[in-house]
Amino acid sequence: MCVKGLCFFTVLTGLAASGVLQVSGMRIYTSGDVEAVNGTDVRLRCTFESSAPINTDAVIISWSFRPLKPGREESVFHFQQKPYLPIEGTFRKRIIWAGDIMGRDASIIIREVKFTYNGTYVCQVKNPPDVHGAVGVIRLRVVTTASFSELLLLVLAIGGGIAAVVILLVIIVSCRRCKRRRQRHEGNEEAPRKERKDPTACHPSRAVHLYLSETSIEIDSSDGMISEASTKDPSSSEEEGPSSDEDDGDDSD
Repeated sequence: MCVKGLCFFTVLTGLAASGVLQVSGMRIYTSGDVEAVNGTDVRLRCTFESSAPINTDAVIISWSFRPLKPGREESVFHFQQKPYLPIEGTFRKRIIWAGDIMGRDASIIIREVKFTYNGTYVCQVKNPPDVHGAVGVIRLRVVTTASFSELLLLVLAIGGGIAAVVILLVIIVSCRRCKRRRQRHEGNEEAPRKERKDPTACHPSRAVHLYLSETSIEIDSSDGMISEASTKDPSSSEEEGPSSDEDDGDDSD
């Protein structure tokens, strides 16, 4: 009995080492409950993790739909080396492949959802040897208008985007103003200082000219010598002239 148990344990160990037992390593993650407004597009998110290396030629993805009301299960999407969109049925021309195999993304987009799309969507991924494991489930609810929580999130997203743009513009404008001020300050320091001239001050050459004009120079034609400049006031000489004439007249008498 112990020998049989030992043999069984040995077989299990060998299978685990060979990778045969690693068939349940696939893990799938979905967004759970999703709400979409009638007539809009909705993305059904489905990502996966596999214990085996991703092989794009071997990965198989399938999406199926079960309506809320009693009805048959319907295939929505299939991927095997390339995407296969439904060519008939409820989802004809309504499915867009939005996944990335190497990015471990198996998401799809449903265009212009209708109330008949209410139901459960199942995402299943196989990556041999990981061919077994849990499936991803999404419950879609199509509504007439968005709920308050979604509207609030939308408003917050739009407001946050606008606020970010405004803050960015303020930062850019402030940086430009600081740069202009710095350039002006550097230009003022490098510019040569101009000396201010006093309009009341007289130029030295003009001062010499004025000094010469106030003095009279007499030149003796006989020997060419310059006599001492006369500094007498012409008015005083005129006054002395008549007095000398009167003296002459007195002498003649």
